[in-house]
Amino acid sequence: MTSLANDLTVLIVPVLALLLAGAVKGTIGLGLPTTALGILTFSTTPRHAIALILVPMIVSNAWQVYRSGEIRAALVRYLPFIAALVIGVWLTINLTHSVSEQTLLAILGFVVVVFVLFSTANWVPYVSERLAPQTQIILGAIAGVMGGLTAVWAPPMVIYLSARRVEKQEFVRATGLLIFFGSLPLAGGYIAQNLTDAEMLALSTFLLVPTFIGYQLGEMLRARIDQQTFRRLFLFVFLLMGLNMIRRALM
Repeated sequence: MTSLANDLTVLIVPVLALLLAGAVKGTIGLGLPTTALGILTFSTTPRHAIALILVPMIVSNAWQVYRSGEIRAALVRYLPFIAALVIGVWLTINLTHSVSEQTLLAILGFVVVVFVLFSTANWVPYVSERLAPQTQIILGAIAGVMGGLTAVWAPPMVIYLSARRVEKQEFVRATGLLIFFGSLPLAGGYIAQNLTDAEMLALSTFLLVPTFIGYQLGEMLRARIDQQTFRRLFLFVFLLMGLNMIRRALM
């Protein structure tokens, strides 16, 4: 009976985490890794949690980009950010694979708190078209280091898109594109460093089911609820998650 209960827990927690994470992403266009990791790290280690969300991250963002359209133009527009992000993620994973789980938990908590702070900021400096490539490289490299450690690189990404004053549809397209490309070296690095295996990847693939159910529910919610109220609520929950991760790491 105890073994059965443990087996069910192993499945139930990830399924619920990805269901909720998919709903958040379907509602506001991002937040899948942040939501999923915030929940999963209550019951497992950060690296195990990251391994579980690899396939949902890749596939859900590929789907988001496909539905947004204008893929070729977006690739050209964000190529400096993508290049810096991919290189940063790959190098960080390979150079920091021996970092302790407690340190990783503290860094993840810090990144989540930073994500909340920058997401609630009402103003960031405007970046002109002339300075866009250089800004993309700098913020892309920072995002790569953050992503390689924690699988969360939303803060630099949101800062850049806010600084460029992109409209809503472009924001959804760009976030999907940047998270998709960042997820590829993340998955490759985890495989190369033996931080995941065939069984874990199979479970991660299975988690596509609750992810897309949640995504569809989120899209339905988007048309029915006040997005600003929902956004404030989920950012408040993220803040509590991030602070709790830091507390657990320090204790």
